[in-house]
Amino acid sequence: MTETGEGIGDLLTGGIVAREVDRLSGTAGHDPHEGAGGECLNCGAVRAGPFCQGCGQSGHIHRNVTALAHDILHGVFHFEGKIWKTLPMLAFHPGDLTRRYVHGERAKFVSPMALFLFSVFLLFAAVNRLSSPDVAGAAQGLAKAQVQLTTESAKAQERLDRLEKKRIDTLAADPNADLGDLNQKISDAQREVAGLSVAAQHLPQAKAGASGMVEDAAGIVNVDTGFSKLDRQIGHMKENPALYAYKLKMASYKFSWALIPISVPFIWLMFFWRRDVGLYDHAIFAIHSLSFMTLFVVGLLALYFVGVGQAWLWCAFLIVPPVHMYKQLKHAYQIGRFGAAWRTVTLLSMTGVTSLLFFLLLLWLEAE
Repeated sequence: MTETGEGIGDLLTGGIVAREVDRLSGTAGHDPHEGAGGECLNCGAVRAGPFCQGCGQSGHIHRNVTALAHDILHGVFHFEGKIWKTLPMLAFHPGDLTRRYVHGERAKFVSPMALFLFSVFLLFAAVNRLSSPDVAGAAQGLAKAQVQLTTESAKAQERLDRLEKKRIDTLAADPNADLGDLNQKISDAQREVAGLSVAAQHLPQAKAGASGMVEDAAGIVNVDTGFSKLDRQIGHMKENPALYAYKLKMASYKFSWALIPISVPFIWLMFFWRRDVGLYDHAIFAIHSLSFMTLFVVGLLALYFVGVGQAWLWCAFLIVPPVHMYKQLKHAYQIGRFGAAWRTVTLLSMTGVTSLLFFLLLLWLEAE
């Protein structure tokens, strides 16, 4: 009897201990894979906690709509949480952000490339909102104009034929009849037909130009002028400046990353004697600088949309970038005021060169 009582006591004690272990580990009432000691469904490792130490996957698996909404909000606000730590640093302490990221303080900040792509996306959306030609609408308008022009030309030719026939009939009935008024009408009809004919000749060229923005590679205009690819691109740009500008805008969005390798050599030249900084450091500096400038332009466009005067916007555009670049150089590379000042002037003067190189790159890429 005593042994039985002890066995029951041990059993109850073991159950209590087991429940307590489940409670502390978070597995009570849950899937056995979720708590500490459970098997990771992603890599198969045995977890020591709620997250896998091998791959980082959580043991808590969602399979309902509420959980999906939670995951979406978590993803957005997780990124936003990093954004709210990154943007103030980028705006007010750019050099500190660059230096801290380069030296390994990275988990709390948005990665430079993600920040750059996000800023380029915002700029593209803002510029697209400001001005973007409706290519499809333009093509439809040209097609409609062509139909209308053909109809008007046919009507004008029909009027001219009627007038010519009337003159012939009049002369046949009375060779001495006064045809002054009739001849004037015939002359006006001839000028109308000639004008419509000239317009009909030029309309296909305009239509080919509009379609060429979308189907240039298909060879809408197959005129071999004997010039180089770059010359042909400049020729297309002169023929349809607005449409070609839109084409380059799309290409600049697609190849915006090329600004980074274009900018890095110029930054390296200003620090080539320093052994404590390398190309990676310069690349992070360039990405942070380009990201700020892009977001700054987005902010200026937003202010323009809400009605802020252009004079104020131009003042901000001329003052803020040099100050920001000076602070970033000074604190990212731990240099003095004079060193940061002359490098700021040099980088700003090199902006025109990098922009020209980027523009030529776009022309060359679009010529392929």
